[in-house]
Amino acid sequence: MKPYDLTVTVTPQYLPDQSEPDEQQYVFAYTVRITNQGEHAAQVISRHWIITDGRQNVQEVRGLGVVGQQPLLAPGESFEYTSGCPLPTPIGTMRGEYHCVGENGVPFEVPIGEFVLAMPRTLH
Repeated sequence: MKPYDLTVTVTPQYLPDQSEPDEQQYVFAYTVRITNQGEHAAQVISRHWIITDGRQNVQEVRGLGVVGQQPLLAPGESFEYTSGCPLPTPIGTMRGEYHCVGENGVPFEVPIGEFVLAMPRTLH
């Protein structure tokens, strides 16, 4: 087991009730689960998202914490939250990283693998 090992899983979902396709407004929710599989506690300090829409326009979002919190995860603990992302296209992607600090004060990065935001029936 590694001293610091946070894993991230993301489940995206299209929100038709908040979207306006006729106005090029597509809204997605994504639920993130961060699990500490390491030997020591670690805290999520900030986030960095790279959002790419279907026209390959890229937007970067940086901010402290996640949903207003900076969760401290003991070994074996998880933190789950849901957030949202509006896009001007029915498909796009997100990826990024969390900036974390181990209980020893040493910062480290946790990558968030790319995932697809897609309105149903837009991918073949």
